[in-house]
Amino acid sequence: MIFDAAGHPARDYSLSGPERDRAIARGLAAAEWYHSDVPRKEMKALMQRSDQPAIRDTALWIGLLVATAAGGIALWGSWWAVPFWLAYGVLYGSASDARWHECGHGTAFRTGWMNDAVYLLASFMQMRNPISWRWSHARHHTDTIIVGRDPEIAVMRPVDFARKALAFIGIPDVVQHFAVLVRNALGRFGPDERDYIPDSDLPRATRWAQIFVVVHLAAWLWALLNWSLIPVLLIGGPRIYGCWQMVMTGLLQHGGLAEDVLDHRLNSRTVLMDPVNRWLYLNMNYHVEHHMFPMVPYHALPRLHALIGHDLPPPNPSIRHAYAEMIGALIRQRREPGYYLRRTLPPGARPYREDLHPASAVPKTPAA
Repeated sequence: MIFDAAGHPARDYSLSGPERDRAIARGLAAAEWYHSDVPRKEMKALMQRSDQPAIRDTALWIGLLVATAAGGIALWGSWWAVPFWLAYGVLYGSASDARWHECGHGTAFRTGWMNDAVYLLASFMQMRNPISWRWSHARHHTDTIIVGRDPEIAVMRPVDFARKALAFIGIPDVVQHFAVLVRNALGRFGPDERDYIPDSDLPRATRWAQIFVVVHLAAWLWALLNWSLIPVLLIGGPRIYGCWQMVMTGLLQHGGLAEDVLDHRLNSRTVLMDPVNRWLYLNMNYHVEHHMFPMVPYHALPRLHALIGHDLPPPNPSIRHAYAEMIGALIRQRREPGYYLRRTLPPGARPYREDLHPASAVPKTPAA
């Protein structure tokens, strides 16, 4: 048996270890999840796709990318260029993650090719294989935070605080992502990838990895030949220094919450955010709502939140509040691996679905 630094038995978060078999045996794989009740007519309206909001937000995003890059280049050699590059970094390294996510679901635009085009661009910016990550994220929604099944568990117990701190500056995340792209470009896929990528899609995953690797290497070659940092600041580099907002919001999605449950109210977190972060994040701060109804487009999530809020735990009122809550839980999990944050539901809400929940993971008293 493997033990963590505190001497507790460590869980195997891979998709090919004993936790996978345990999850399947307990009926947690591809199981039926809890959903708040929404009238059919209202859900149909919420799921209505539209090009207009996504065209508006995508045009603004690309326009800001072009404007900030142009400002950074025009003012190169001056301190005035720094704010432009910092803004470009966040638009490239963080905002692209939300665009990748929404277009990967196919809900951002009504027009299919628009979803696909933005998805491929954002996948490139994030250094993610567009084929394998589409399958990975589908599994994440099918088996959300089910250990041994979900390939996208970002906060594993016990949390490595040093590694998570480095993630805010893109290290070692970028190194790992690019290494995976190179490995995929060589036609090599690990056991976890093969668990969720169909064999028929492996050739496409290889081709896209080859394209992405070639373009990134071309940017580095361009930089070396011109002895200039500008090509790297335009392509690839922002994934390192501009990813902090993506990491800041992403860790809040599930950090410190329950594992191995079939109720998104227990394993996902909704946080109320300011308009700028909400736009960069495309309303994914409504994360309980998104996981419960993933086919509702991002622009309709505030309406969904208002509709089912009576059945959900109260959202965190701010990013700061959510981090204070989460960090306290993560520290406690280093001593008590089974502990998780469990909020009190509003009066009249349907009880948490815990029929398949391991008793050892339920805290004796609710978190404050």
